Amino acid sequence: MTQPSVVVTELGPTIGHRAQGPTEASAFTLDNGSGVAATVWDYGAHLVSVLALDGNGRSDEVVLGRAAFADSQGADRQGYQGATVGRYANRIANGAFDLDGERYQLAINDGANHLHGGAIGFDHYVWTSEPFEADDRCGVRLSHKSPAGDEGYPGALDIELIYQLGPGPTLAFIYQAVTDAPTIVNLTNHAYWNLGSTALADQLLQIQASAYLAVDDDLIPTDSPIGVEGTPFDFRTLRPITNHYDHCFVLDGTGEPSATMVDAASGRTMTVHTDQPGLQIYTGQHLSAQGTRPGLCLEAQHLPDSPNRPEFPSPVLRPGETYSQRTVHTFGLL
Repeated sequence: MTQPSVVVTELGPTIGHRAQGPTEASAFTLDNGSGVAATVWDYGAHLVSVLALDGNGRSDEVVLGRAAFADSQGADRQGYQGATVGRYANRIANGAFDLDGERYQLAINDGANHLHGGAIGFDHYVWTSEPFEADDRCGVRLSHKSPAGDEGYPGALDIELIYQLGPGPTLAFIYQAVTDAPTIVNLTNHAYWNLGSTALADQLLQIQASAYLAVDDDLIPTDSPIGVEGTPFDFRTLRPITNHYDHCFVLDGTGEPSATMVDAASGRTMTVHTDQPGLQIYTGQHLSAQGTRPGLCLEAQHLPDSPNRPEFPSPVLRPGETYSQRTVHTFGLL
C-alpha cells in the first residue's frame, strides 16, 4: 500500500481577506493510496478537489471546484464552492439575535438576512496550515483566529479544522473552536458533490431524516420540523434527486449513515456520517457558473436561524467549552 503523503504547492499571492491585501497561500494534495485523493487550499480552508475511482478503476473528480480555482488571484468562488463557512453557516433572520440579554447585529449580506458568516466570512482568509502524515492517514491542520466583533459576532474565536484522508477511502472534516466570551458557532463545508453523472436526477440520495424545515421566500424556517412522510422530502430510502432543494433536514441520529449518495453509471457510492443535528441539502440551482456539472451540497450543521429559535439545538459556545464537529465521507463502489 502506498505510504500516505501530502504534497505542498505554493500558490503565491491571493486576495485573502479583502481588507488585508495579497497574502501567500498554499495547496495541499492528500493521498493515502486508497484510491481517493483530495486537494485543500489554506485560502478559505477550501476543499478544491476530490478524486475517486469508478467501477472501471478510473479516477475522476467527485466535487465541483477545480475549474473555479484556475488561479489564486481572486478566483471566482461561485456559490461558496468547497469553502469552509462560518462563524455561522446558513442564515440568521434579519442578521440579529439575543444572547444573555444583549442584542447583536451581524452583517447583512443575503437580502435582509445574514448568511455564512457575513460579507467577509472565513472563506476570505488564508488560514495557518500544518500538514501531517501517519501510518494510515494524512491531512492538513488549519487554524484561524476570529476577533471579537468580527462581522458583528461577540467574543474572540479560535478555530481548528483538520482535513484528514484515511484510514482507507475516508475524508473527515474535524472542527474545534473555543471562545473568550459567549458567542454562537456553526461551521460547515460547502462542497458540491457529483459522483459522476451529468445530471443529479441520475444519482440516488438517502437521508436518515424523518423531518425537515419548511422555509419562506428568504429561506428562513417558518415552523418547527415537519414530517417528511408523503412529501418530496422523504429520502429515507434511496431515490433520485429530481427536485430543487435548499432545505435543512433534521437528522434522526440513529448511528446509521446520515446520508448516502449513489451513482449507478460510475458505480461510485459515498456515505456521510456526522454528529450534527442538521444536514442542509442544496442542489445548486442558484449557481450561475456555466459549463459545469450540477452538484449537491450536503452541509452538516446546526439548524438555520437557531439563535432565534430556542426549540432548536443551541449553537451557543461559552468560555471553558469546546465546539466540536466530526463529519466523515466514505467512498465505495457498488
